[in-house]
Amino acid sequence: MKQVFLSLGSNMGDRIELLRAAVEELDSSPNVHIQKQSSYYETDPIGYIDQNKFVNQVIEITTDFDPASLLSHCLNVEKKLGRVRLEQWGPRTIDIDILLYENFTSSTEMLTIPHPRMNERQFVLIPLNEIAPNTIFLGLSCKEWLKKSLNQKVVRIWE
Repeated sequence: MKQVFLSLGSNMGDRIELLRAAVEELDSSPNVHIQKQSSYYETDPIGYIDQNKFVNQVIEITTDFDPASLLSHCLNVEKKLGRVRLEQWGPRTIDIDILLYENFTSSTEMLTIPHPRMNERQFVLIPLNEIAPNTIFLGLSCKEWLKKSLNQKVVRIWE
C-alpha cells in the first residue's frame, strides 16, 4: 500500500457535504483506505476570482492503485458528484487533486506529482501541515514550506 495525500475543494452547493461525499466515495473502493483528514478551511478563489469561496481539505490515504489508476478513480468521483469542467479554475462541485504519492514524481500532461505550486498555496499547506507537518516534498518539510509561502486568507471552519 502506498501513502498518498489528496487535496479536496468545493465552491458550489453544500461545500462541506460535497467534501464528505467525496471522501466517502473515495473510501468506497477496496483499493483506497482513508487514514487521516484535516479540518475544513474556507479560502478565497485563486486565478478566476469572480466566484464563491472554496472549502478545502487534505486527506491522507493508503492505496494499491498506481498513480494513473488513482487519478482515474478521483476523476470518476468528481463526475459522480456533478463536476463539469467548463473553464480552468472555474466554479466546481468538487475538485480532487493528487498532491503526493509516496516518493513518486511525474510530469505529464495528465498528471504532475508533486502537484504544481502546492508549495506556494496555503489552502494546501495549512491542512497538510495539520495532518502531516513533517512530510518532505521538493526538498523541504510541509512546515518549512508553510513558513516560506505568501500569506493567504485561509480560515478554519469548526465542524
